Amino acid sequence: MAQERLERQDMGNEERTKELKELRKRSRLGGGPDRMEKHRKQGKLTARERLDTLLDPGSFIEFDAFVTHQSCQFGMDKNKPPGDGVVTGHGTIDGRQVFVFAQDFTVFAGSVGKMHALKICKVYDMAVKTGSPVIGIYDSGGARIQEGAESLQGFGEMFFRCSLASGVVPQISMVMGPCAGGMTFGPGLSDFVFMVKHKAHMFLVGPDVIKAVQNEDVSFEELGGAMSHSTKSGTSHFACEDDLDCIKKVKKLMSFLPSNNLDSPPFAKGKDDPERRDEALDNIIPEDPAKPYEMREVLRKVVDDSDLFEVQEIFARSIITALARLDGMSVGIVANEPNVMAGTLDNDASVKAARFVRFCDAYNLPIVTFVDVPGYLPSVEQEHEGLILNSSKLLYAYCEATAPKVTVVTRKAIGGAYCVMASKHIRADLNLAWPSAEIAVVGPEGAINIVYKQELIMADEPQLKRDELINEYRKAHASVYVAAERGYLDDIIEPRETRPRLISALRMLQRKREARPAKKHGNIPL
Repeated sequence: MAQERLERQDMGNEERTKELKELRKRSRLGGGPDRMEKHRKQGKLTARERLDTLLDPGSFIEFDAFVTHQSCQFGMDKNKPPGDGVVTGHGTIDGRQVFVFAQDFTVFAGSVGKMHALKICKVYDMAVKTGSPVIGIYDSGGARIQEGAESLQGFGEMFFRCSLASGVVPQISMVMGPCAGGMTFGPGLSDFVFMVKHKAHMFLVGPDVIKAVQNEDVSFEELGGAMSHSTKSGTSHFACEDDLDCIKKVKKLMSFLPSNNLDSPPFAKGKDDPERRDEALDNIIPEDPAKPYEMREVLRKVVDDSDLFEVQEIFARSIITALARLDGMSVGIVANEPNVMAGTLDNDASVKAARFVRFCDAYNLPIVTFVDVPGYLPSVEQEHEGLILNSSKLLYAYCEATAPKVTVVTRKAIGGAYCVMASKHIRADLNLAWPSAEIAVVGPEGAINIVYKQELIMADEPQLKRDELINEYRKAHASVYVAAERGYLDDIIEPRETRPRLISALRMLQRKREARPAKKHGNIPL
């Protein structure tokens, strides 16, 4: 290297320019034309093609294009491709600045060495300094074994920065190929994870090791594919059809998010009338309180242009988490889905909603909660898997949140689940209910078995008496008007009025400020 530097000093300007062009050309070729072509034949875009498609045309500015690894072990000194297997820099999406990195699988299988990692660290450092989101494209075989502990040092430096950036700038991970071992902590620490079906695989421990240690046969797809992480583990928020679909969804997500925790969420005024009233909502709740309905249908009738961008749509489906707009204002929506397990809260639903609420609060996105919850899923398995702990996470998230919080109870709000789902008592700012709502410690059907046990035993016609007592209990103790009399609700509204009332509430709360006790941090029940 010293000899090369001496030779450069003797070059003329023309020679230096020629060498610079050659180095840039080499850096753009990744692992070479053959490897790049093989990569494309697998149905994948190259690292640079992914960035060119993601960012506004001509906006990408690269840095560290000439960085190379510094290892001399295992013959590595004879192969030093410029860039060291990751493309880094900044650009814009719809005119807004973002910092990006894209791992290049054609160079050392995208493996992470020290310099590779430090390039990503620079992306994070610059993003935090400038208050810009970080988008990482993962396509890596994991740690670079040839660099040993230096590779692990690089991992540690990266993940420390991920932690520092959390809650300061949005972090988005696009997993478009393998992401193995320690590399998985990158997506694990980010706010949103996108995975490409049949191309992306994430796991800490691979199928071969599981076979050797546990004698279990499992495929890459079953263990860590996009659908496994989107339906079972909940690690992935979005499962995408291909690279282009993944990029399209990331751009849509970005349209809802502020650039940092001090910016206001983006405003995008549409054509939808803020005073629009949808009379179909008046009849959407079935007469039979045990009969399900589609909460998504309710949400689409309320938000701007029926545009609901769901997060973790196919995971923990008894609860909906989504981004949407109300009169152009970006909001986060949490809603029970009575069409799945009657809208009950279970372990996965609680964690899914808690994480989403905390993200919205970190970036001051208003949280709109639609409640139809009969309680928690009764199950020995659920209890043993930590239902108390996991439901407490959601409770903590709502209590901790200081972003504007508006709640609409559409039908049932029963027991502890009523308290947890953004009730007035955990400091929701505005609580509304439809006339069909019921708020009670226990549902009427269950309550009379306890309160009127003797009357039912002694009744001549038990079923007739039971129906009579249920109706009496519903009117006297579960009626929405009882909760309103005690100030637990700010208003009871006709369903058709939901959209204009929510918009009015959000306008009123735009300047909301709320303090919390000074402390290092709370101890959320993880």
